[in-house]
Amino acid sequence: MKTTIYMIRHSKSHFVFGQERRRKLSLQGEADSKRVTDLMRHKEIDAIISSPYMRAIQTIEGIANDKNLEIKVYEDLKERQLKGDYKLPEKEIHHAIKKSYEDHDFYLSGGESLRDVQNRSLPIIKSILNNYEGKTIIIGTHGNIMTIIMNYFNSKYGYDFWKSTTKPDIYKLTFSKNKLLEVQRIWK
Repeated sequence: MKTTIYMIRHSKSHFVFGQERRRKLSLQGEADSKRVTDLMRHKEIDAIISSPYMRAIQTIEGIANDKNLEIKVYEDLKERQLKGDYKLPEKEIHHAIKKSYEDHDFYLSGGESLRDVQNRSLPIIKSILNNYEGKTIIIGTHGNIMTIIMNYFNSKYGYDFWKSTTKPDIYKLTFSKNKLLEVQRIWK
């Protein structure tokens, strides 16, 4: 029996330093979220789950309204805390993300390692796979945690994959029990 998880990376949002939880979608993000809803409209969906961050919820709430399903929010599906409350140049952030896929215990001061994120998120993913076996689930997510979860099931999903993703983005993951069988990108 196969289980399908659609990982839907959030649409574009306005970056406000220190406002991870409350960042809302930009106008472009809102328009893209409507396209996400349209793309998912004819798919049979059994459950919708999300990160607690506003931009992830806003990206999938049109689908939830369309399907008349509640969005179940899980705190431990929040985006990776890459660093503490200080600014870093984008080049250094990318370097730290790349290094974390080489060393799963690497982290910046005040941040989480790749292993930390897997330890908090994978029990939820495994529970979803168990509780919704044979069903189809949407998860509203973020680029870093999505890649980290996928990396657990197949190490080919690492820094280069993360860097290639877009906002929004949609990946269809097909599982048999806890084994990842196939990944298909469906956002174009």
